[in-house]
Amino acid sequence: MANDIDTAKPVPDEAAIRVLLRQVIDPEIGMNIVDLGLLYRVDAGPQGVLVEMTMTSPACPMGEMILDEVKDVLAHALPQSCATDVRLVWEPPWTPEMMDAAAKQHFGWEP
Repeated sequence: MANDIDTAKPVPDEAAIRVLLRQVIDPEIGMNIVDLGLLYRVDAGPQGVLVEMTMTSPACPMGEMILDEVKDVLAHALPQSCATDVRLVWEPPWTPEMMDAAAKQHFGWEP
């Protein structure tokens, strides 16, 4: 019976997935990956969900943990039959300018 309920769960759209991924916090910075500008691409559809993201640095010691948390959040929110593909990319390189305005303001980088 649980599978019947799970397969009835719709695949969230891009905006809803971005909201879900706000739960994922970069532990070194203490802010979510969405506001930090680490998400480069989110595609959602009946075939599955694709997330392309980066880290603040290729040497980020928390990279694997953050990727695992992204996968975990998606696994709990998506139907079991929905394929997920989370890709770590390095182009373009992340810069603080990629943060949203609230994150920049939080760190004192924007008035």
